[in-house]
Amino acid sequence: MPPPFRIGVMQLSMEPLGEMIETAKVMDRAGMDTIWLAEAYPWWRKHGMEARSSTVTSALIAQATERLTIGWGIISPFTRHPVQAAMDARVVQEAAGPGRFLLGFGTSKIFLNNARLNSRRTLGPMREAVEIVRGVLAGGAFEYEGETFSASVPALLEEAETPRDVPPVYVAATAPKMQMLAGEIADGCLTPSITTPAFVGYTRGNVKADIDIGCTVIASIGEDRDAGRDGAREIAGMYLANKFQNIKGAADTLLELAEIEMEELRPVAEAMERGGRLAAKAQVSDDLLDRCKPIAGTPADCIEAIEEYRDAGCSHVMLELWGDRRHEQIELFGREVLPRFR
Repeated sequence: MPPPFRIGVMQLSMEPLGEMIETAKVMDRAGMDTIWLAEAYPWWRKHGMEARSSTVTSALIAQATERLTIGWGIISPFTRHPVQAAMDARVVQEAAGPGRFLLGFGTSKIFLNNARLNSRRTLGPMREAVEIVRGVLAGGAFEYEGETFSASVPALLEEAETPRDVPPVYVAATAPKMQMLAGEIADGCLTPSITTPAFVGYTRGNVKADIDIGCTVIASIGEDRDAGRDGAREIAGMYLANKFQNIKGAADTLLELAEIEMEELRPVAEAMERGGRLAAKAQVSDDLLDRCKPIAGTPADCIEAIEEYRDAGCSHVMLELWGDRRHEQIELFGREVLPRFR
């Protein structure tokens, strides 16, 4: 059975905690399906923001909301042992209640660089991490010997007061081999920021399984088209600079399918270093923004863009929503866009 089509928000964990919780409450009321916590990395300190823990934040958001599904989008098994990740997952499950938690793993190479944790092997460790976290959360006695991760965990006793279910596990993947692994072992595959419909099709071809494909898409909305694209332009600048500075090579196919040359991003990255995200935004032309394929503009523009992503094979839109009056943007999505996909 194919996964249901869902629309949620990818929330960057580099904003103040109170703001993130209030934003999640607005999403809950507006009818968004999911909030994914993208664990920011310390690189953002260079640009006036602080990285915060996704696992801690997700539990607090789960308690503060009623129906919104909470996802880790993503955490790295290299920075938290999979047994610890399972323990963190239990907290979110307990705070959220049944069926409101999605567990996402990804390599997060920039985070590894910040922590001086250099791992060239990623496929084997990711397979081990998924097997361990599922084994621990299943509740039975669990023994595992892997090349990178191992575990020895006793069984839960019947009287233990704890959730017992194993949440859906997602794997974030940009490269084809990791996408193929996601299709083999995961309940879903998460794509990176600046995903385009062309990259969705590429991902579907690599995954080769009827699993949830969650697509991170830069987004903003307004009654006026230019104003409705303003936030998407800003976050495009931030992420295009990030891809130029931090993940050359890994982003090649992503940018190639968007018909963006890496050298085009140099002025954006230099502006980001020189003057921050607003300076980077000024370097994102209409043409460059269009090639990023944002879900942005008026409600009608956003509906048309979401339909294009859905037709390409995306089953779970994750709006990387940015810009001024974000709560108003979420409410506008809820009133004018979400009803078209229910």
